[in-house]
Amino acid sequence: MKKIITSLLLFTLVTTTTVFAQTGVNDPEAKKVLDAVSTKFKTFKTVKAQFSLLIENAAGKSLGNKTGTVYMKGNKYRISVTGQDIFCDGGNVSTYEKSTNEVTITKLDPTVNTLTPQKLFTNFYDKDFLYKLNGEKKVKGKAVQEIELTPIDKSKPFFKVLLYVDKAASTISSAKLFEKTGNRFTYSVSGMTANAAVTDDQFIFDAKKYPGVEVVDLR
Repeated sequence: MKKIITSLLLFTLVTTTTVFAQTGVNDPEAKKVLDAVSTKFKTFKTVKAQFSLLIENAAGKSLGNKTGTVYMKGNKYRISVTGQDIFCDGGNVSTYEKSTNEVTITKLDPTVNTLTPQKLFTNFYDKDFLYKLNGEKKVKGKAVQEIELTPIDKSKPFFKVLLYVDKAASTISSAKLFEKTGNRFTYSVSGMTANAAVTDDQFIFDAKKYPGVEVVDLR
């Protein structure tokens, strides 16, 4: 379940970014909002963000809720959730499972569309979605702009993503993904610190800190 949740988190991060550079969009106002998010994020040297991931069924019943922290610096990132840590030092990705004391290491290939948290905020992909600005609403007292994304590829397991952008801060506050099965996944940013004190060693998996860890090296 932990692997599914983390994979979904990364998947959500990507689905909410692939629209930024899309051409031929049907709503230029939505593009202005997304471009502003991308432009602002690129000014940050480092980012630390707290997030939550809520899984619900079609009836709105909670199926699970996870919280965690993501750290970003350049092309490096680290995601920490209950029982799992993912380290990316810019060259390798190490996924550590606490329950099994096992780490799986894979090579990061920049030539493929690797899922990374940075893609939540930058214009890396294109041509995957149609999008429109649904308008503004209040969420916890803040004005947010709701953007609806529809995948062009209808074979995707989801049919819609709602992206919420903090109007004042020009940052993404949450994203809600709707699966064809009826399940809904909400990824929310509960706090973000730009230019946080983040050191390079935070992105490296150090086996010495995990006594008896089993290393599965797939590089």
